[in-house]
Amino acid sequence: MLSSVLSTVIAMALSVVVMTLGWVLAKRAISDREKSSPFECGFDPIKSARLPFSLRFFLLAIIFLIFDVEIVLLFPILISMPNHFSLSAVIGTFLFLVILILGLFHEWNEGSLDWAQ
Repeated sequence: MLSSVLSTVIAMALSVVVMTLGWVLAKRAISDREKSSPFECGFDPIKSARLPFSLRFFLLAIIFLIFDVEIVLLFPILISMPNHFSLSAVIGTFLFLVILILGLFHEWNEGSLDWAQ
């Protein structure tokens, strides 16, 4: 009981110290035009907001996110394989990878992975 109360107090004190330190250091930061302007994917925010958005950039970002999620989903399976080997886990992992590889080939054939023409 005492250790949980002590760890909660330490965690809260550490959080307050880190927030205060961040607030103090943020006040000291020099603010100029470049640092205070938003940076949105390389577009100059001073110009018109009606500029066409690059669809290729959007598709490439979505593909990147899909394969990041794939790594997050496969990592626990790969870690637990040596301890708890089961045929159903191997088949499920194999089917998951086959679906992702088929999706990658589809994107490749569609031309979404070609950044420059």
